[in-house]
Amino acid sequence: MTTTTDATDPTADPFGEGSPLAHAARWTVLGACFHVVSDSAALLALAAQACASLPAHRFGAVAPMFHVELRLGAPRDTVYALPPRVRTQAGAGVLCGVMDAANHVVVSPGQRRALVSVSADMLERHPYHVRYELMEFALYLLAARGQDLVPLHGACFGFGGRGVLVLGPTGAGKSTLALHALLEGLDFVAEDGVFVEPKTMRATGLANYLHVRDDALHWAEGAPHRWLASSPVILRRSGVAKREADLRIGPGRLATAPLDLAAVVMLSDQPASGPARRSLPRDEAVARLHADQPYAAGQPHWQRFVDGAVERGVYRLDRQAHPRDALRALRPLLDADAAVA
Repeated sequence: MTTTTDATDPTADPFGEGSPLAHAARWTVLGACFHVVSDSAALLALAAQACASLPAHRFGAVAPMFHVELRLGAPRDTVYALPPRVRTQAGAGVLCGVMDAANHVVVSPGQRRALVSVSADMLERHPYHVRYELMEFALYLLAARGQDLVPLHGACFGFGGRGVLVLGPTGAGKSTLALHALLEGLDFVAEDGVFVEPKTMRATGLANYLHVRDDALHWAEGAPHRWLASSPVILRRSGVAKREADLRIGPGRLATAPLDLAAVVMLSDQPASGPARRSLPRDEAVARLHADQPYAAGQPHWQRFVDGAVERGVYRLDRQAHPRDALRALRPLLDADAAVA
């Protein structure tokens, strides 16, 4: 008896494993090489917005390889004013982030692989959330878990191979300070997510976009102001509207390699009433770092990062009258020959 199988029969390939992934690209970011394949040119183009034309940061001579699949599903009738928040879960060695049944990401750090599934309607109507909350979710998890990096919500910039890690609560001014560091010609690593190799205390990140509110635009003049003002507006989950300015076409320099952290700076939203910057004693520094970074504090290499941060110095920086004053207070930390108070 001879039987034939209809290639269009969904029961022949219920998981879609046979669908071709004809589009591919490779980018070296976050210390690793990401091989990204997709069945959609549009999805791969969106991934390029996150990864293309960035400095190839590496922690070693050979960058580890990770594989990411981007798969596009059929459009649906569901219309979201704002996509559902990503719900996370883990088990059996995989990590998941789920918006809904058609839009989710599955990451297997052990296999160094991730799958991002996106419906056509979500790609068309909410590309920012697809890129930021699904694609970058996969990149960040693979890079951090696959290289034993500590993931931090903060900013990083510096010069001469040395950097400062800037942490602090929402509204403390991290983005505005990062903008001024860029305008002052410092080497830029990241404004939102920073990843630190704890054994060397070197920091990397995706230097793709800067997110600032319109009230920060008055700090810039001329071409930088035009760059910010012409950037699209995105709505963050907090409800705050921000300009998303592409750092690859703007002013300033992107750090060509991970920066060696010289110090960690905790921004305060309190106006300065004394010295702009003060060193924190160990116990206070440890407590503040833990409170500021609850997710990172639960990761395996947190204690080694904390020890490295305290060794280099953890500082509190109160709010200054002008961001330029804050940068002036930080610059001695980046000077290898300066006596740091």
